Amino acid sequence: MGAQLNIKSDEAYRLASRLAKLTGKSLTTVVTDALRENVERAERERDKATKIERVLALAADLRAHMTPPFSSSDPDEFYDHDGLPK
Repeated sequence: MGAQLNIKSDEAYRLASRLAKLTGKSLTTVVTDALRENVERAERERDKATKIERVLALAADLRAHMTPPFSSSDPDEFYDHDGLPK
């Protein structure tokens, strides 16, 4: 027998038992599947946050190296009085 997990929560046991009954799977399988799904979700969220941080850092680096007119936020610099591009 492999490693063991002792669940001391009545609610956790009740939920796992209910899921096992609904799916026809063993308690071990439903607990393993639930843990795997949560780990994958947490990894996706962490990866998404990491990507966002990298994109924001890249954008900040690009802004730091831009020279006018590219760094300007003045709409008059790019558009005429009718709002059309110059």
